[in-house]
Amino acid sequence: MVSGHLQIKKGYYYVVLNYHDDTGKRHTKYFSTGLPQKGNKRRAEAALTKIRSEFVPPVHTNELCSDMLFADYLLRWLDIVKMRVKITTYGSYEQMTKQIIEPYFRKLNLSLKQIEARHLQQFYAEKLKTVSANSVIHYHAVIHQALKYAMKTDLVPQNVAMKVDRPKKNDFQPVFLDAAQLAKLFEAVKGTKLELVVLVTAFYGLRRGEVLGLKWDAIDFEVGTITINHTVTSTTIDGKKTVIEQDSAKTKSSLRTLPLVGSFRKYFEDVKAAQEFNKKVCGNCYNHEYDGYVFVDELGERLNPDWLTAAFPRFVEKHGLPRMRFHDLRHSCASLLLANGVPLKQIQEWLGHSDFSTTANIYAHLDYRSKLSSAKAMVEGISLPEADHFGSRWDTVVDPDEALFEADTAS
Repeated sequence: MVSGHLQIKKGYYYVVLNYHDDTGKRHTKYFSTGLPQKGNKRRAEAALTKIRSEFVPPVHTNELCSDMLFADYLLRWLDIVKMRVKITTYGSYEQMTKQIIEPYFRKLNLSLKQIEARHLQQFYAEKLKTVSANSVIHYHAVIHQALKYAMKTDLVPQNVAMKVDRPKKNDFQPVFLDAAQLAKLFEAVKGTKLELVVLVTAFYGLRRGEVLGLKWDAIDFEVGTITINHTVTSTTIDGKKTVIEQDSAKTKSSLRTLPLVGSFRKYFEDVKAAQEFNKKVCGNCYNHEYDGYVFVDELGERLNPDWLTAAFPRFVEKHGLPRMRFHDLRHSCASLLLANGVPLKQIQEWLGHSDFSTTANIYAHLDYRSKLSSAKAMVEGISLPEADHFGSRWDTVVDPDEALFEADTAS
């Protein structure tokens, strides 16, 4: 047990602990008892004893160990995993860990080896009171990865996160605009900052990062193709919003080449000419940092991912369309492809899904044409009785309750 004593500050009792960390460095830590000085000496002494007995000195060495606080381990694990995952993935891990998971478990004062499945289950139950099940599933994924590394490095004998029941994922139905609604949207965005980015996203079903990452060297005007090979996304690192540029896509399948069709050749040519004009007119005021990107404003500033996410829902609602996320343009693209008879496998390739099951899980319920084909096959394969036959039988059917009553009285 660490040493400690009581101290009075501004008329209240405080517990003062003195301890040495694992490196030999001496520390002093203060705890407020909330007890006024007058008439509370015995209660303060009891609080001193309790706090001394429960206090676990934090581990300050760089070496991981099972005795360190689970909260400290999570922060150290973040430093380790940062070198192994994409920066956007790390940003998500860091935000959930530092804002949600680590503060909760620091209050529990549990070491890594003391963490049990029940502690995680209690954490999930507590969070489900304020956030969605999908958010808790994300928290679980982070904790599972952190404990997986702890088990891999022999810090703990097992990954207790594997014993925990995750909440059921929320059913989510994205918003789909039909052809008429998209036409109304295209008319509304005409001449605005959103015009081309909305048209390209809706037609090609691109992700936000893919459309904002589109560069001129990815558009081949001679061959007539658009190649998706660069992304611009945003994440929070060390508490600061950061825009990430990557010469890669979300997955290997996301790297794809699509045809430059319809009016898009003319759209892109006009935008490219306008950019060159703006560079000459604005002179030194033009920002050349984002030269090469398609979606920049009159002064050369690239469209910000977070601005697009926030501005688009407000815009569509203002113009009498269903409130929707920018990402729902991608879903609308898929729904129109299905409505026009494009098979799910081809839609998977158009959207750049790495797994066919992803496409099927999201859009299979919209595939009405395939259901018509199935119904036609069943009609051709099974000889059904004539409808009149059913009608004649229906005319003579006795009410079940009446039939049962007659049977009872007859017996």
